[in-house]
Amino acid sequence: MMYNDLIEKQIIGRLKIDNPWWTENEIPQYISSMHPRLYLDIFYPLLIDTEVRRALLLMGPRRVGKTVLLYHSIGRLIADGVSPRNIIYIAVDTPIYNKILLEQLFDLAKQALDKTDSKERFYVFFDEIQYLKNWEVNLKSLVDTYHNVKFVASGSAAAELKKRSNESGAGRFTDFHLPPLTFYEYLHLKDYAQLMQPFEIDWSNGKIRGNKTIDITKSNKLFIDYINFGGYPEVVFSQRIQENPGQFIKHDIIDKVLLRDLPSLYGITDVQELNSLFTMIAYHSGSQFSYEGLSRDSGVKKETLRRYIQYLEAAFLVKKIRRADDTAKAYKREMLFKLYLTNPSLRCALFQPIEENDMTFGNMVETAIFAQWIPRDANIAYANWNEGNKKQGEVDIVGINEARQKPDWAVEVKWTDKPFANPSTELKSLEYFMRANNLTHAMVTTISETGKKDMPYGCLQFMPAACYAYTVGENTLKSTKLSFGL
Repeated sequence: MMYNDLIEKQIIGRLKIDNPWWTENEIPQYISSMHPRLYLDIFYPLLIDTEVRRALLLMGPRRVGKTVLLYHSIGRLIADGVSPRNIIYIAVDTPIYNKILLEQLFDLAKQALDKTDSKERFYVFFDEIQYLKNWEVNLKSLVDTYHNVKFVASGSAAAELKKRSNESGAGRFTDFHLPPLTFYEYLHLKDYAQLMQPFEIDWSNGKIRGNKTIDITKSNKLFIDYINFGGYPEVVFSQRIQENPGQFIKHDIIDKVLLRDLPSLYGITDVQELNSLFTMIAYHSGSQFSYEGLSRDSGVKKETLRRYIQYLEAAFLVKKIRRADDTAKAYKREMLFKLYLTNPSLRCALFQPIEENDMTFGNMVETAIFAQWIPRDANIAYANWNEGNKKQGEVDIVGINEARQKPDWAVEVKWTDKPFANPSTELKSLEYFMRANNLTHAMVTTISETGKKDMPYGCLQFMPAACYAYTVGENTLKSTKLSFGL
């Protein structure tokens, strides 16, 4: 694309505004004062690794802190001795950059720095890159051309970005997923991590680590707050936003995704239909659905529903969990499945904060716990059976061993202490599943009870839902670190 001198000057002016460290030698104080996300300690080593020539692709939903993570990374680069004038940040969705190629923007930034022909090492950040058509081809070309430049890109349409990354960036891009806040991060950001204490649990293959709390009342209050407000860093620290989450989360996150991001990426014309579907899913998060039932209730054709759910997954708003039978095998026909919000506070934004005595609170506890698992991309399902002479039953979370296609573990999510008091009568489905699959151990969440009970069919470990969510969130962070060999 050609652009005239006036537009060129305007672009350079915009670049200078967006890169205040070129003159101030530091990132803005209001950003440096923010608590960094714990994922920064995993992301930053990948950023400074220049041995392998790859662009770093930061993916995640809106408002989870991707841009702030980039700024905090820039702050660390400067603190580690990188010249601020060798760090370039470009917000690709800025209107004046419309249809301008990444290389042209990079050239104009170097021009603004009087480094047009410089061979120095640069760190270049492209924020919200999905708004440039064929960005993946542009970025791959830059990686291949500029061997002394570390390119970083971010985007909000995670699945779509990953698809294009796999198709065009194989061997040239490193994908990094930033999820909504886990409960583990939430407690750390709120300076309440001291409430949790690790302890060892005897398990089928040795010891595993869990967490117990020194104050279950406080931990449960924080867990309920997390369910209502905990997914987004800005909401965690703003009482004003918590008083009106609909204004912030619904307008800045949900509406922009449903009304702008998805239509622009997939050519959706009936955004009201998509919006209505998402609202229905959000209200019933954690429920079992079928395409037939959804089509009947919404009036949307089944094939259109399939696409809409794929789009909502691509935008990281919902996650579809497959149904397995009592032996954890997938059903030949996908008749039923569960849909979860990737972040329980999305429901609060659409409706109102939920209280623990609400009849649907159990589903939101389940949603919050699934939210801790989702970033790990683990092979999990829920078991549900009601065929032949089998009595109907369900187990909430089942971990599938891919090699054996058998269950390795099972979790029953409860927001009550009744199963701890009466496991024989309250956990019939779990007992059936453990017997059918020769599982010797299983986890059951409670409101407040911690302990284990040896049953005739195996050992049940009980843990408060807040402690289990914290443990899964902690392990998710660790598994992310291990996946990058750190």
